[in-house]
Amino acid sequence: MKIADKVEMLEVAAAATGRPIPVYPTLFYDERSVVLADTGFPGQLPMLKAEVERVVGSLDKIDRVIATHQDVDHIGNIPGLLGSVKKKIEVLCGTDDKPYIEGEKKMIKGDPSPRNKFLATLPEERRRQFLEIMANPPKAKVDRTLADGEALPDCGGILVIGTPGHTPGHISLYHELSRTLVAGDALRLIGGELVGPAPENAADLDQALKSVKKLLNYDIATVICYHGGVFRGDVRKILSGITAGI
Repeated sequence: MKIADKVEMLEVAAAATGRPIPVYPTLFYDERSVVLADTGFPGQLPMLKAEVERVVGSLDKIDRVIATHQDVDHIGNIPGLLGSVKKKIEVLCGTDDKPYIEGEKKMIKGDPSPRNKFLATLPEERRRQFLEIMANPPKAKVDRTLADGEALPDCGGILVIGTPGHTPGHISLYHELSRTLVAGDALRLIGGELVGPAPENAADLDQALKSVKKLLNYDIATVICYHGGVFRGDVRKILSGITAGI
């Protein structure tokens, strides 16, 4: 889905619970560079490839992959992507999530036991696949970390916003020309309603809410939520409501 000039929301349907559940990576692109933000669940590379090809023609056009954070549904296809192209693709992420993505530290949400109730609802084969992924999460060498406030020159300018809380190194991306926020998991879209971080999935909920409040510093017209898709509306009013009292 074309969001604005140089910004495309991709849809990758991940059959995580026995039925397709879409997640929404973002592609920034122009005649000089192509930047992919997040990559979907492990095993979904063919769908990601089809979406990228729809927009820019080939995975080989990608210059950089930015992981908004360490969770497997965001970094799942980085290894496969790197192994399927003929060029060097730079991998970037927030500083504090780097050791988890590289496999030096065990992922914060790597213990499946808090999801036992969810796991019980899955067909046996899906449950086995899920447990295997959590036991052996994807890993990728990170070429460079991104600091809060760092401005990337790609595609008209992409500003890095440190939004920790969901994970320690969670980042969001702000495309200044189109006033589009790629929120990662800092925000969600549920039934068309823009809502805050999921308490049950936040490493530090207080910090996650403070990160949402920080987003009020930016003039945001459109939000791409990794879970839920695109939101356009009075973003400032909604963010103020989410963070009231903080």
